Amino acid sequence: MYDLVALGELLIDFTPAGMSEEGNALFERNPGGAPGNVLAMAAKLGKKAAIISKVGSDQFGNFLTGIMKNINVETKGIIKTTEANTTLAFVHLDEKGDRSFSFYRKPGADMLLDKSEVDVSLLNDCRIFHFGTVSMTHQPSRDATLFAVKTARKSGAVISFDPNLRPPLWENLNDARLMIEEGLKYTHILKVSDEELEFIAGTKDVEAGSDWIRNRYNIPVILVTLGPSGCFYRKGDFSGYLPAYKVNTVDTTGAGDAFVGAFLSRFIDNGRDIESIKKDEIEDMIDFANAAGSLATTKKGAIPALPDLNEIIKCQNTK
Repeated sequence: MYDLVALGELLIDFTPAGMSEEGNALFERNPGGAPGNVLAMAAKLGKKAAIISKVGSDQFGNFLTGIMKNINVETKGIIKTTEANTTLAFVHLDEKGDRSFSFYRKPGADMLLDKSEVDVSLLNDCRIFHFGTVSMTHQPSRDATLFAVKTARKSGAVISFDPNLRPPLWENLNDARLMIEEGLKYTHILKVSDEELEFIAGTKDVEAGSDWIRNRYNIPVILVTLGPSGCFYRKGDFSGYLPAYKVNTVDTTGAGDAFVGAFLSRFIDNGRDIESIKKDEIEDMIDFANAAGSLATTKKGAIPALPDLNEIIKCQNTK
């Protein structure tokens, strides 16, 4: 059985890498895509992971498939196509290390995943299924995503959802809202940023917003990541806040994905049914995830920056 299966985009993050002698910006090729990043973190922590995705039959697609294999993520769910190129994302960093994106995806290969190409054997044999909404921006990958979510949930998997809202990828944000609402119907573990919480619930108040989501969608665990401020959580009737770790931030790309991958890994280690997790147990999971997410910002790129178990524990010991 797989500990974690994720469906969604595998793409290239071109991250800033200084300036050329002529004064032109240089970019470094890094593997990216939130689902792949989450799996990479879980695999680095010893979990059995698999990806369902579509890439171009090009050098970038081959590179991404090779990266997934090298970090021990099962790749039999990756489809290659000549109909479109692998999606590219250029990352722009401000003086604080916060990032914005320029996407080359009209279309990208990841958008063309058809539900008939989804490896159902992976969905029927996993503890957790993870997805986001980048794969729900266009057809046919939208239907493929929802098919996978429903299939995994029917098979008894815990459903993890990170909307990962990227406004430039949507033709209109009303469509994004509808797809997020559709995803929430099947979710057991929800991870949102504070901006995404406001988009969904209409409030910046984490207490009120998370309570609104819980009451409307009956989601057992809601995690609201607050960047360098840490994470607010709601688990049933109790809620709380755990701070992030102070680090020298270089690049925040993939920090949220490191958080998710580490949290889900700790959840798997716990082994308890999601409804019966106690307050101290979920706070242990979140603290571990906070350390992983914080450390992921200390290096450039997403997957190359992911910490290992010893680094995470060492970071936790700095409290």
